[in-house]
Amino acid sequence: MDKKLMAATAAGMVATGKGLLAADESSATVAKRFAGVNVENTESNRRTYRDMLFTTPDIGKYISGVILFDETIKQQSLGGVAFPKLLEDQGIIPGIKVDGGAKDLPAHPGELVTEGLDNLRGRLADYFKLGARFAKWRAVITIGKDMPSWGCVEANAHALARYSALCQEANIVPIIEPEVLIDGDHTIERCFEVTEATLRATFQACYSQRVSAEHMILKASMVISGKGCPVQASEAQVAEMTVTALRRSVPAALPGVVFLSGGQSDEKSAAHLSLMNSAHKSQLPWPLTYSYSRALHAAALKAWSGKQENWKAAQQVFAHRARMCSLASQGKYSAAEEKKVA
Repeated sequence: MDKKLMAATAAGMVATGKGLLAADESSATVAKRFAGVNVENTESNRRTYRDMLFTTPDIGKYISGVILFDETIKQQSLGGVAFPKLLEDQGIIPGIKVDGGAKDLPAHPGELVTEGLDNLRGRLADYFKLGARFAKWRAVITIGKDMPSWGCVEANAHALARYSALCQEANIVPIIEPEVLIDGDHTIERCFEVTEATLRATFQACYSQRVSAEHMILKASMVISGKGCPVQASEAQVAEMTVTALRRSVPAALPGVVFLSGGQSDEKSAAHLSLMNSAHKSQLPWPLTYSYSRALHAAALKAWSGKQENWKAAQQVFAHRARMCSLASQGKYSAAEEKKVA
């Protein structure tokens, strides 16, 4: 295990003022997003869209790494350069999504477990050769009546730990993503309970599987009210309760924590992250930054809408969102900044 390489990778992923771009949507997920802007879901269009994002001028100022999908890591840009090389040339670290997706958990109606451990060792070796230096595995935890069950939490924690150990064996930094879904009418207090329990179980499983805490990254969901909850928590509550949940359950040895936006608006996801980094900075043993998908490039997708003439305008929109997220990771985001055009 090359600890020096992985330490350098992890540090680069959470470098000051930078975060990750999650561009690892499956083709089925891309289809849904393309449908919203009337773009046909073809391999060529997916490649063109990602090329537009990855070639945005100076994006390396704000993006430390990109999580790629299996199709994308094997593609070339429109200019004929392999996407991992295109990113590396901008100082951006290529990563890869390796999980097989969330499937129904037997005997646990309504709950899911993420699959994909079979043949993962060989796939990781192949991805390393293609340039990937970190990987991601997402687990899904649903809050509902009698959910989550301990069986669901335990099954996903074990899978995350097994995956992490395999990644480190391959000199790839694992991102673990135990996402507590925003769907439901639960209160922020219930989300807090589930988030803390899930994180504790996940890191206990990682300890049992001898995963090195110094060479892994947590991709966390924020502690937030369910979107159907009649009383939505304030930004200050979200920031405080998220930081408290992390401090109770995440080892201080981790190089950093990145957040998913999880269905929040672009502005809310930035505001919450910024408040954590300003009001609670002295309490944080690790840097907190972003690993956003929709909150980084949904606006750019809409601006592009599959039209070549919209290319530069879409890149400007993407660059703006990346700059907003960068400010949030430094505790400097504000509504006033949103109105500024670089």
